Formats: sequence, C-alpha cells, structure tokens
Amino acid sequence: MAFLGFINVYALRVNLSVAIVAMTELKNVTLDNGTVVEQAEFDWNSKEQGLVLSSFFYGYIWTQVIGGIIASKIGGHYVFGLGIGVTAFFTLLTPLAAKLNIYVLVAVRIIEGLFEGVTFPCIHAIFSRWAPVYERSRMASISFAGSYFGTVIALPLSGLLAVHWGWESVFYFFGALGCAWCVAWMFIIKASPERDPYITEAEKEYILSSIGSHEKKKIKHPWKAILTSTAIWAIVCSHFAENWGFYTLMTQLPTFLKDTLGFDLGESGFLSGVPYLTMSCLLALGGYLADWTQVKGYLTTGQVRRYFNCASFLAQTIFMILAAYLLHPAWSVVCITLAVGLGAFALCGYMVNPLDLAPNHASVIFGFSNTIATIPGIVSPLLTGFIVVNKSESEWQIVFYISAAIYLFGCTVYWFFCRGELQPWAQTFHEDTRDQSCENPEKST
Repeated sequence: MAFLGFINVYALRVNLSVAIVAMTELKNVTLDNGTVVEQAEFDWNSKEQGLVLSSFFYGYIWTQVIGGIIASKIGGHYVFGLGIGVTAFFTLLTPLAAKLNIYVLVAVRIIEGLFEGVTFPCIHAIFSRWAPVYERSRMASISFAGSYFGTVIALPLSGLLAVHWGWESVFYFFGALGCAWCVAWMFIIKASPERDPYITEAEKEYILSSIGSHEKKKIKHPWKAILTSTAIWAIVCSHFAENWGFYTLMTQLPTFLKDTLGFDLGESGFLSGVPYLTMSCLLALGGYLADWTQVKGYLTTGQVRRYFNCASFLAQTIFMILAAYLLHPAWSVVCITLAVGLGAFALCGYMVNPLDLAPNHASVIFGFSNTIATIPGIVSPLLTGFIVVNKSESEWQIVFYISAAIYLFGCTVYWFFCRGELQPWAQTFHEDTRDQSCENPEKST
C-alpha cells in the first residue's frame, strides 16, 4: 500500500510537467474572419512556466517538520493517507484554476504541496513502528520505488491523455486515482502491529522483538542535538544534492526533450518515463543488496550507507556531464537514464539513514532534511527559466553542469560525515526493548 501511495504522490506531482507542454503548445487556430494563426491556449513565457512548475514546492517546504512531529505523536498512517487524499482532490480542481488565472493555478499547486509535504516524514514514522532492523533497506526501497514507478506511469500516460483527450484529462484521471487510493488506505492500514487485528501473533512478536513497542511511548525530540549533528547534516546535504538533480529533470525533462532533441509531446512523455522505470527496477536490487551485505557481515551499516550513496552520486555526476556534452537524441537519453537510474543506490544511503541514527526521531529528522531538500524544487525550475530563455543547447548545458556539480558536493560531504550507528543523543530518549538475538537473523541461526 505504501508503494501504491508513493505512485500517487509522484503521479500527482509530475503530471503538470507534461500537461504544461500541451497547455502552452502553439496550435493552428481559425479566427472568426477565417484567418488561421498559431496560438497557445496559455501564453506563458519561460519565467511564468517556471513559476507554475515550482509553485507546488512553495507549499511542500512548510509541512515537512510539522508532518514529522504529528506523525510521531499519533502515527503516520492517518497523516500519510489524508495528505495524498487532499492533494488528489485539489488536482481535480486544477483545470478550473488554470482557466481562471495563472495565480489561481499557483495557489492550488501551493495547497497541493502543503498536504503532500507530510508524506515522506510520515512514512518514516510508519517504518519506525513496522520495519524490523534488518529489513529496513528493503521495505524503504520497495516503498520509495513507488515514487519513481509513479513517475514512469505519469509521464507517458500524461502525454497520451493530453494528446487524445486534452490536457484537462491528465488532472481528472490522476486526481480520481488518488482519491480512490486514499479510501482504501484508511480502511486497510493500522498505526502499529499492536493495533492490526489481521496480523499473525508470530509476525507481531517478530516485529516487536526487533524494534520494541511504541505503544504509549512519549517521545521528546532533542532538537539541539539533531541540529548540531554532523551525521544529520550529511543526510541533509545528500538529500539536497539528489533532489536538485531529480527535480531539475522531473520538471524540465519533457521540455528539454522537445526543445533541444526534437521529440514531440507523445515521445517526450514516454522517454521522460524511461529513467524512472530504470530507477524503480534498481531500487529493489539496491535495497536487497544493502540488507544482504549487512546480514552477511560483509559491510557495517555505516559502510553500506557511505558506499552505496557516494558511488551513486559519482556515477550521476559523470552521466549528467556526458548528457550535457553529447546532446545527441540517443546518447543523451541513455546518459540521463543512467544518471537517474543509478540514484536508486543513493536512496539506500541517505534516505534510510535517519532510521539508523535515531529510530524514534526518524520522522522529524527526515522532515527537517526534506525541508531543506525541497529548496531545489523551488529554485531549480525558476533558475532554469532564467537560464533557458532562447532554448539553445548551450543554455541547457549550463543547467546540466550545475546539477552535476551539486551531485559532487553531496557526495563529498556524505563520504566524510555519514554515520550508521545509533547516536548517543538518541539513546538518551530511546527505550531499547529489542531482543538482541533477533537483530541479525544470520547470527541467530
């Protein structure tokens, strides 16, 4: 269900990236006097398009920490479900908002961002109650794969919907899908193993012996320790770097493929989904390998996080530079696919790391990290709008080189400062009720 939830999270987020191409595309229009002219339904320049594409993140950035705090208090499942459900409802209103005024559209996208902003912090609260220690990477990677699988589905499907049924159908389809998922989530998912009437006793005992009970546990978040921890800032820097490249491509890739490489709207939507399909597939592999190397004792938790994260960032740096340098319809798509796809291994690093450092505070740590990592979603589309004015190859190269440099920065910081063990300041507030014999299934046999 979490996997399906994240499919909706990203489908609701990225559908505008394709729809805006159709909304601003020049089409032949016959005037009353019989004259045929080229005219776009929405005559937005590159800066206005950048504003529309980035507006979602104006709301998204404000509810990260708040979502994490609420989730740690009452359980993340309620907040996660409502966050996606309300976002889906406002997605249904997007066509009406766009036809009223660009600023009404911006306001609707900001509201969508406010409600969707709680989702990632909330899932960490859910994992802290459901994920056994040596299954965290797999559970997280499978769930987060939904984000990229959602992008895979949304980008080409949005192109098809826009071509055959008009750009409005993009928002009606994905909005209705999100509302249906929300209803199912609220009925099926429970806050913790103790509250699930359908879980077997054996499974419940296994989970609780690994992570301990969270029932009636009051959690006080050590904010000073969190904000001064170099390990936390390593997560933040990596999260920022990954999101810069991800949001740049998520919002601009269909436009780049159309303007620079000459693909039409349908082809742009389809090709834009290929990198995220690659990432979805590699996430399952990465999560399995990360847990396997820990269970076998080949790598410590800290080594897994460092090696997977930094190797991924180095590869992304190289392929982003190659994509910008080559600017070839086939090879640039291959490089972009590898740059995005290999990011799957980074998610086995910084994305899971808060659960290693402080399980009881993972939701607020991720909320804090994602607050800062949302800045690229605001800045990158606006910056691209100011850089890519004439839609020239040299302008797009600058966009890609900036992303590559930021990947390299994130790699460097994470390599030197990441940690994989429970932090002393987290132990002060953490009741360790785990049965140590259940921590490593390999050692207990």
